[in-house]
Amino acid sequence: MSMRRLRILIEHLPPESATKTALRNSLTPEEISAAGEGRPDQAPWSSTETLLALVRDEIQLLRVAMVAVQTGKQMDFVPTPRPGIPPKSAPKRRLTDEQRRALDPRLRQQP
Repeated sequence: MSMRRLRILIEHLPPESATKTALRNSLTPEEISAAGEGRPDQAPWSSTETLLALVRDEIQLLRVAMVAVQTGKQMDFVPTPRPGIPPKSAPKRRLTDEQRRALDPRLRQQP
């Protein structure tokens, strides 16, 4: 078997295979970040673990919605961080009234 044939066989293994998992686990964080953004195939999680994280996020989102409906309290939803996939955006922060007035000149006249 040629080295080219072996490389092709390894590259086409499913992400959950023992060989791919061992290759991913041997990468340093610098090598993972150098591979580029949003490369789930470089992440140390298999697709099963990624799906479990997605199910956890959906359950947590439902819980946050139910608490908001029943108590009227607003809870923050923070998705489960996934290795190899950067967060889509930074968490949104709410401005105070003073910050809002400083940004919008129309609100400076209001108490």
